Amino acid sequence: MAKYLFVYYGGKMETDPKLAEKSMAVWNKWFGGLGKAVVDGGSPTLPGKIVAASGVKNVTAKPVTGYSILQANSLDAAVAMAKTCPIIADGGQVAVYELLPVM
Repeated sequence: MAKYLFVYYGGKMETDPKLAEKSMAVWNKWFGGLGKAVVDGGSPTLPGKIVAASGVKNVTAKPVTGYSILQANSLDAAVAMAKTCPIIADGGQVAVYELLPVM
């Protein structure tokens, strides 16, 4: 079974503790439904920086808001899992990448 990187864009980070708890419950239910497919539930991310030979700058266009690593039998199966991700209901998106086992 291959591993897939789920990269989250958008969605919303609740600041109200009750809403944040409710949001986490939705994510935990989603992860629970995926069962052993979840390799690393990942984490939300904060604003980041782009590092290049030309210098360092803030990420301004479409910043990553989190990641997870899941396993599936195929890219299509991983995409099917991503389609049920809670971030989509919050207006976000999920990019799915297969991880090559080179290390």
